[in-house]
Amino acid sequence: MDRWKGRVAIVTGAGAGIGAAITKILLAAGMKVVGCGRRINKLEELATSLGSFSGKFFPRQCNIEIESEIRDLFSWIESNEELGNVDVCINNAGMSTAENLLDGTYENWSKMISINVLGLCLCTQLSIKSMQKNNIDDGHVIMINSISGHRVAPNPSTRFYAATKHAVTALVEGWRQEVRDIKSNIRVSALSPGLVATEFQQAMYPDNPEKAKAITSQYKCLEAEDMAKCVEFILGSPVHMQVHDIIVRPTAQPF
Repeated sequence: MDRWKGRVAIVTGAGAGIGAAITKILLAAGMKVVGCGRRINKLEELATSLGSFSGKFFPRQCNIEIESEIRDLFSWIESNEELGNVDVCINNAGMSTAENLLDGTYENWSKMISINVLGLCLCTQLSIKSMQKNNIDDGHVIMINSISGHRVAPNPSTRFYAATKHAVTALVEGWRQEVRDIKSNIRVSALSPGLVATEFQQAMYPDNPEKAKAITSQYKCLEAEDMAKCVEFILGSPVHMQVHDIIVRPTAQPF
């Protein structure tokens, strides 16, 4: 991770859970981290809790669902004297509702696609363009995917979510081919976890906290810090090695 010291990373959905854990591990490596998210109060809480790290944290409000806010984020980075470019992009922001397909709404499907697929793809595009513009040939894009991007679980609440994550699986390979086409050494990787105990379940079931709690109390789940260590491994891999996708799940997870 030494080669990333002083360089710039974007982490979407940085205010809590996996995004917050990744932010901390990048700051510990001495990176300048632009942590963005929809809830600025969560980013400010994270900033006050960080303590002593060799890197520097830049909280920035940005709703990945909205194209103009993503473009404004990248324009701000480019114009900021301490930043100026992107070396690493961690596409972590994602969401799901608890509706099955028969009960799902167009509005919620659109929201999931906007955040899980379109926002992720635009952040990737603008990050790689920033790298090209600034002659950065060793940059890295990591997409926090899901095991649901590789199979559809027998869970009615996650079937449309699985569809969006299958799209991410395709985009990882699509973007990998894209950077090869332009003869670049920029790498594109994915991390596909199974069940992780974060705020994700509470967000899925905002009116049923007991059900959300029950999901992560069935067995020992993965933790956000486990995912951060996976990201550290991906970024710390030698430049000649393409870590395409890491699939991890709780040992006790049945599917």
